[in-house]
Amino acid sequence: MPSGAAPILVVFESILPIFLLILSGNLLRRMRWVDDAAWSGLEQLGFWFLYPALLFVTILNADFSGLQLNSMVWALMVAMALHYGFVMALWPGLKRFNLIDQSQFSTVFQSSVRWNGFMAFAIAERIFPPEGLAVVALMMAVIIIPVNLASVAVVTRFASKTADTRSLLFRMATNPLILASLAALVIRWQPFGFYAPLNETLNLVGRAALGMGLIVTGAGLLPRDILGFRLSLWLPVILKLVLFPVLMIGFAYAFGVRGENLNYLGLCAAVPTAMNGYLLAKQMGGDAPLYAAVTTLQTIVSFFSIPLALLIVGQLAAG
Repeated sequence: MPSGAAPILVVFESILPIFLLILSGNLLRRMRWVDDAAWSGLEQLGFWFLYPALLFVTILNADFSGLQLNSMVWALMVAMALHYGFVMALWPGLKRFNLIDQSQFSTVFQSSVRWNGFMAFAIAERIFPPEGLAVVALMMAVIIIPVNLASVAVVTRFASKTADTRSLLFRMATNPLILASLAALVIRWQPFGFYAPLNETLNLVGRAALGMGLIVTGAGLLPRDILGFRLSLWLPVILKLVLFPVLMIGFAYAFGVRGENLNYLGLCAAVPTAMNGYLLAKQMGGDAPLYAAVTTLQTIVSFFSIPLALLIVGQLAAG
């Protein structure tokens, strides 16, 4: 990554290709050169095969030596817990003053706590050494289960009227991202190595996942729905892109995380929410259109906020 003293333009230009891919996906969807049904197929291909392969090979091949893993994981878990608690604590006031209804709040919560790990992957691959990519993979492996459990619990409580919670929990237990992460960790502990040709095959699959994932993310964004000021739209932007990075970096620094390790966590904290919460909202009666609008707005704002966050964290990491 560029040093903390580097101009913000250097960081901005480093992540510009990622956002150009997102923009390309949105333009392709609007031009209708690709059938609408194909986008759904690409999403499923990424979820069931490409992204799990990327997570698997990244965790499997990662060199974690020299990383402050214990401190980093603790900082992540404490920041997540406090962030979740703070967002939930907002509900009584929002309800009392009739600012946001229950269905909207379920989306506010989801879009405030989820984060786009695959955008973090793409940026880390461009601006960090290989261990930065490994940290993103590990952080994803750590948060996948708690973020999904919390999201299901909140959407069930605030939005769903007839939610099949048992079925959703089963889906989480068979989530390919969770299973791929666990499989990679298990194989790392084994005395035998992973078959080299298969490793290279999954590496090729993982490379395809990053570019395609960003294009599909762009295809799902809805710029027309972000016009005007609505608390339900802007509150998750502040919570996800301002509050959570402050919590994450604050606790990481307090736990003694320094140098490039701090930069890696800063990137994980600074990325916007992920689109996968849209499906949960749609299935369980949450405000799915609001989720799509929030994701769009966060992604646009993060085009400017990520370089700023990385610059600030870089200054801290440098000294």
